[in-house]
Amino acid sequence: NRDVLEVACGTGFWTAVAIQVARTIVAIDAVPETLEIARAKRLGPRVSFSVADAYDLAAVSGRFDAGLACFWLSHVPRASLDAFMRGLAARLEPGSPVVLTDNVYVPGVGGDLVWQKGEPDTYKLRTLADGSQHLVLKNYFGRSELRDVLGALGRVEVLVFGQCFWWAACRTHEVINQADRA
Repeated sequence: NRDVLEVACGTGFWTAVAIQVARTIVAIDAVPETLEIARAKRLGPRVSFSVADAYDLAAVSGRFDAGLACFWLSHVPRASLDAFMRGLAARLEPGSPVVLTDNVYVPGVGGDLVWQKGEPDTYKLRTLADGSQHLVLKNYFGRSELRDVLGALGRVEVLVFGQCFWWAACRTHEVINQADRA
């Protein structure tokens, strides 16, 4: 029973799952059109959807003691991972649980994986129904690298890699009151 900040909620698929156990959810996304799809699910008064920037979580109003980010981390540029994680941790109460999940790289699924010379990020080449092709930022992580990335957020309590997905349960860093240490 927690007050959850959900980052990059998209169409609200995971919001609908999480509200079954959350007290409240503030679900944010940068794309108004996907938020309209999420709002149409009418998840009730304990859920609010808002257009917001995942890289500027300080602008999101509310107090949160849990975080959720599903299928978002792979779309964060590698150069921005640390700042994103620290920004998320800063919006949550110390010791808050955070659940993240995303894709594991599976060759041939979701388009070809593309590297661009001199860039640390990878992309998926997606072909739409109209035949147009688009490069979509899609970074994949191995277990060790992901532990390092999540370390900026807090302590990794559970990290599970499956055939298609990984999920992690983390806890934000505890703040130690210096006066208590004396």
